[in-house]
Amino acid sequence: MFKGVVLVFLASFTALYASAQTGIEQYNLVWDKQSVNSGESMPCGGGDIGLNVWVEGDELLFYVSRSGTFDENNTLLKLGRVRLKLSPNPFSQDDFEQALILKDGHVDIRTKKGSANTHIRVWVDVFRPVVHVDVNSTIPLIAEASYESWRHIDRFPKGKENNANSYKWAPPVPVITFKDSVMFNGKGVMFYHQNRKNTAFDVVVKQQGMESVKDQMMNPIAGLCFGGLMQGSNMTSAGTYMGKYHDTEFKGWKLRSHKPAKSHQVRVFLPMARADEVWSSKLESLIRDSQKSAKTAKRQSQNWWKNYWERSYIFLDSASSNKSSEAWQVGRNYQLFRYMLGCNAYGEYPTKFNGGLFTVDPSFTDSTLKFSPDFRNWGGGTHTAQNQRLVYWPMLRSGDIDMMKPQFDFYSNMLRNAELRSELYWNHKGASFTEQIENFGLPNPAEYNWKRPADYDKGMEHNAWLEYQWDTVLEFCQMIIETHRYQGKDIKEYMPLIESSLTFFNEHYQYLAKKRGSKTFDANGHLVLYPGSSAETYKMAYNATSTIAALKVVLQSLLELPDHYLTSEKRDVWTTMLKRIPPISFREQGGHPTISPAKLWERINNTETPQLYPVFPWGIYGVGRSGLDTAINTYKYDADALKFRSHVGWKQDNIFAARLGLRKEAQRLTSLKLKDSGRRFPAFWGPGFDWTPDHNWGGSGMIGLQEMLMQTDGRKIYLLPGWPSDWNASFKLHAPYQTTIEATVTNGKITSLKVSPVSRMKDVVVI
Repeated sequence: MFKGVVLVFLASFTALYASAQTGIEQYNLVWDKQSVNSGESMPCGGGDIGLNVWVEGDELLFYVSRSGTFDENNTLLKLGRVRLKLSPNPFSQDDFEQALILKDGHVDIRTKKGSANTHIRVWVDVFRPVVHVDVNSTIPLIAEASYESWRHIDRFPKGKENNANSYKWAPPVPVITFKDSVMFNGKGVMFYHQNRKNTAFDVVVKQQGMESVKDQMMNPIAGLCFGGLMQGSNMTSAGTYMGKYHDTEFKGWKLRSHKPAKSHQVRVFLPMARADEVWSSKLESLIRDSQKSAKTAKRQSQNWWKNYWERSYIFLDSASSNKSSEAWQVGRNYQLFRYMLGCNAYGEYPTKFNGGLFTVDPSFTDSTLKFSPDFRNWGGGTHTAQNQRLVYWPMLRSGDIDMMKPQFDFYSNMLRNAELRSELYWNHKGASFTEQIENFGLPNPAEYNWKRPADYDKGMEHNAWLEYQWDTVLEFCQMIIETHRYQGKDIKEYMPLIESSLTFFNEHYQYLAKKRGSKTFDANGHLVLYPGSSAETYKMAYNATSTIAALKVVLQSLLELPDHYLTSEKRDVWTTMLKRIPPISFREQGGHPTISPAKLWERINNTETPQLYPVFPWGIYGVGRSGLDTAINTYKYDADALKFRSHVGWKQDNIFAARLGLRKEAQRLTSLKLKDSGRRFPAFWGPGFDWTPDHNWGGSGMIGLQEMLMQTDGRKIYLLPGWPSDWNASFKLHAPYQTTIEATVTNGKITSLKVSPVSRMKDVVVI
């Protein structure tokens, strides 16, 4: 397998730094025509705010989203739409440009008509929830800025429209999306949504028989208040109007400038308040803070984006003049997707796999779904861990560990609720995190099922796809431990989450064994992991491979932490548990030994390939590790793996191929993953199995490309383990032990390399 350790060459830091500085600019997206509709919008954002920006009919429009804006039904509501009209109309169809300027994180719109040169810049303050629109023109213009809301009245979602909330296909009562409060406020437009006391949380707690412990539970949506205030420089209220944008009627509140001017500024302030906070006070505080920082906010935000791009990059075929080449598109779309992830760097909630902050009117994804812009498939407050994990794994290699906190806090905040499930239903310890989980730690009510047998286990989802699937939390536990290994992050605050998640498996499978018979363990002293689930695919599984791999790796990683994280007593507990984890099972396929998805199973429900989870995410098999041939056999000969193979959505075959050193396969599948989406914005993939933009599609593409360039095993760093000879690249990626790798690859060979710290050079192996 190994060609030997190739001599590598140290390149000057100056040259690589210059490449990083200029490289991102090649991926700026520039449109020379206006958009037809919101489906042709461009993402813009920062902090935890996402905008869909487009120019249609000589007017600038953008949707506004913010992380965590969950209503009573747990729908992730948009905050509204802003429309900007200038007169005399400066827009020209022949001289128009809309550009996403990645290095600064903003959208620039330039147009020339007659003697008028007009420039509009849309940007978001990374450190404060404020949207800015700056207009400058060579001639005086009147500006009209309107806030538009489709929630000026109560709305009554029916049928599939409820897929956007927690009730999905089984609402127990008619659902109401309650109207927002919208009004002129002085010289601005104020809008907000104040959640009532009774929400989906109360419905789910009652459904799942947890009312006796309800007062101990975290409830993130009761009383939540979110919204904003739109103001314009020298603007005042100019009345309201009614309209319809595609499928949805709306009401608009208009602000108009007092007189023509060559420059105009529009600001949208977007505070959020929990039940125990006063939203209006937070709004006032935000406005004061924004005024104080007016001279520095733009530069601070631009510096954040500058540092973001310098932190990590992958540039493919940068020297090529063919900007439509397969390799160049892969590199460009990797960066465009990472840009969208950066727009929710500091959200209270993780970036959602099913659209993130950038969903638009659903009929532009599926023409049969003529719902409001609030719609997305697979819920708003509902999180699917199998999908979410793919959004967050690539952040380790890109060095974006600060952005992983919302995902870790998501589980940490729900920990007590998940522990109460175990205590109430089974009278044992440990956190029971299910798949399709609400943002308050209980199973989604539709997946839990309203039509349950009377004697069915209250802790179980009565669902053919999700029953007994509770090992996905372990991937986030491992991510947390990896942040310590990669950057030395202090993870003490998350130790209760990691230990409680492991405790659940230790206690629950002993509990189940004791219910079945007189023996707690099998003949070898191992836990009997039955019933289980190997992903959503191999159901009623006995010793599921995905669960065994997860438990082994997390326990081993936990025990490798420094002494101050674990007492000697705790180390004994986890060492004992590790010894109790059964071995992975194998089977023969086509005359070849392969990894089995489980020891036994009853049926196949989905199309995942958990028999390769020991390759990714768990890294038990791979380049430089023993058993690689068996893992490759599994990829090549397992009948189910071959049948399920795809690049669509959350499929991770490209990652498997890269980790197994199958260069051509990795190239083929990653190219399919990261090629242009077919939409105007090339990284708006989907819907795949979920929605558009499909963020687990983009995340799995990122991971695959990273793994083609670099893999790690302990302290070893393998370069080019899955890289084809016909792709050229320059990259900067992060490795464990506070290490960065910067390199240039030409014709399959590393032509420059910088390892920091230099002492880590001895651990580098070029394949």
